[in-house]
Amino acid sequence: MAGILSVGLTGGIASGKSAVSARMAEHGALIIDADLLARQVLEPGTEGLDEVVAAFGEQVLTTEGGLDRAALGRVVFADDDARARLNAIVHPRVRAAAAALREAAPAGSIVVEDIPLLVETGQQDRFDVVVVVQAPHSERVRRMVHNRGMSQDDAEARIRAQATDAERAAAADVVLINDGSLAQLQQKVDELMVNLSERVRATQ
Repeated sequence: MAGILSVGLTGGIASGKSAVSARMAEHGALIIDADLLARQVLEPGTEGLDEVVAAFGEQVLTTEGGLDRAALGRVVFADDDARARLNAIVHPRVRAAAAALREAAPAGSIVVEDIPLLVETGQQDRFDVVVVVQAPHSERVRRMVHNRGMSQDDAEARIRAQATDAERAAAADVVLINDGSLAQLQQKVDELMVNLSERVRATQ
């Protein structure tokens, strides 16, 4: 889209991608959060949730009729075919919602689409810049176990269900290695945003 810089941001689970996204927002980037959109397209009363229930049964609903994400996660992260069925329901709706937000961005914007499965869904070619956040495997597992209450097996399964570090790096224009403190990661983002801001100004 003319007049904006389109950035795809991705990284494996517990890599620190959310911290990068938050810092980019502090620099004025417009953040389009695919996870947030994915929740919205599966809210009670939506066609998306109806399709999920039709595909996986009422076992993935809470007693209040909302989506039980933990129950759904146990199904799809253990079964490649089930995960593909879920993605076929969710991803087109998320992309449509993201496109509407992107079209509304004013000229001169840095539009960052935060997409956990950017590489897995083959979207890297539609961005001007792809930024990948990476962190050591052991640290990612530790964060999931200690910060998110997952079991070691569940944490490892989530990582296996996603692209490898090498696959994400191959699709990246920029790789941010998150192997230090939050302040160190934010400094890397600050430097990146200077470069991205210069690039978007050059298009004006």
